Amino acid sequence: MGLSMYDASVPVLKHMLGSLSAILRKAAEHAEAKKIAPEVLLNARLFPDMFPLTRQVQIATDQAKGCVSRLAGVEIPSYEDTESSFDELQDRIAKTLAYLDSLSPALFDGSEGREIVLTVRGEPMTFTGAHYLLQWVFPNFYFHLTTAYDILRHSGIELGKRDFLAGGA
Repeated sequence: MGLSMYDASVPVLKHMLGSLSAILRKAAEHAEAKKIAPEVLLNARLFPDMFPLTRQVQIATDQAKGCVSRLAGVEIPSYEDTESSFDELQDRIAKTLAYLDSLSPALFDGSEGREIVLTVRGEPMTFTGAHYLLQWVFPNFYFHLTTAYDILRHSGIELGKRDFLAGGA
């Protein structure tokens, strides 16, 4: 039996959201230990024209919930993007993980060939489900996850490759 679209998406997204959660936990602990206002890290960015840490986390969770919703053929839940603390970002990740857990693997059956249309900067982009997952979701998800990691590492948080890959373990 081949790899199902559920198995190719949900466990991978959950694992990496677990890593993001653990990385944010380390950042919050670092801020507290070093008496750094959390807002300094939450608003940190790698370059002035890039999104800050908070937005990177929001987009990573949006990619995850959007991915599974489109593949499962269900409505995408809407989040308000109002997080302003590490606890609120953790809540957003937890809510996303719970949502991923709520979807039955059967909903993903046949989604590799499902047509998925996104509008990006006013232009429609059409994918099959497999191409959407592999060529759109994963690159975007990992970009924002990696950028969040890089912002925190650049800000002095002691993180390493193991933190990125650990899945929150």
